[in-house]
Amino acid sequence: MLVFFVASCKKEPAYKERSFSSVKIKTVLQDSTLSIRAIDILDDGNLAFAANNNTFGLYYDAEDKLFVSQQQHDSLDIHFRSVASTSNDFFMLSIANPALLFKTGKQNAMSLVYKEVHEMVFYDALAFWNDNEGIAIGDTTDDCLSIIITRDGGNTWKKIACDQLPKSENNEGAFAASNTSIAIVGDKTWVATTAGRILYSEDKGATWQVFNTPIVKEKDTEGIYSIDFYDANNGFAIGGDYTKPEANVSNKMRTVDGGKTWELVAKGAEPGYRSCVQYVPNSFGKELVAVGFNGIDFSNDNGTTWKHLTDEGFYTIRFLNDSIAFAAGQGRISKLLFSE
Repeated sequence: MLVFFVASCKKEPAYKERSFSSVKIKTVLQDSTLSIRAIDILDDGNLAFAANNNTFGLYYDAEDKLFVSQQQHDSLDIHFRSVASTSNDFFMLSIANPALLFKTGKQNAMSLVYKEVHEMVFYDALAFWNDNEGIAIGDTTDDCLSIIITRDGGNTWKKIACDQLPKSENNEGAFAASNTSIAIVGDKTWVATTAGRILYSEDKGATWQVFNTPIVKEKDTEGIYSIDFYDANNGFAIGGDYTKPEANVSNKMRTVDGGKTWELVAKGAEPGYRSCVQYVPNSFGKELVAVGFNGIDFSNDNGTTWKHLTDEGFYTIRFLNDSIAFAAGQGRISKLLFSE
């Protein structure tokens, strides 16, 4: 009993403060014809991506080898902005009409598992809760956001009826800027919208509620561009107006109660518009990195203050560990090494 008591009273390790001061950038793909907004680190540490011009591929990190291919379908010019993976398969989803969702098939060929035809269809982000259950979200086509869900490993997808979802505001959608309009922790799911709202589900998309936020959202180009959660309570969201990227008021916010309420932070301070924000792994919810076409920024106090690391621009970022990440943007994918 004494051993149990001593063990149960041990304190959790405290956050050891650090501050990134530089980032080393190694480009692993360069192609001026590509706009790359969708990347995903696979279970084996390799990087999968999809882009415009029907293009998708895989970067083998340990071997420093790049595989690039094109997915053809009815002579369409396909633009992918959403990707996700399970331990078994890789998925990529196109924007605009028709919406096309592909899954890794036999002999590593891609198979079409979902198609939606609608003049307003536009899917923005894709993610999985586990190997069997996944979700994609898109702009409003009727009176609600478009949400499709799979429960069988991505073989079939079903669209949620509007009577099971919160009603959309006028022209409400999500931004397909970095494939980070969805955040998942366990069974919980947060969806960030152009109207500055958060759609929340605590049961893997079975039921939904909506929370309002104070982020800037008066114009069509304003709203929440990216959202991430470190755990079930602590989350961060960033956005602004990509047409006025220097504007830095009311474009950054955090929550400590699972998204029910949000607090604006770093008001009137950098960074301005950013298209993607991610928590640094193993940082106790303290460290964040935000990227956009105006550069990369770092915070070690959950977004209260920020340090601008470089003007090198990217659209999206994913961390491999607590100091290495992959980022993608206009014409390139790069491996980033952060250091103090």
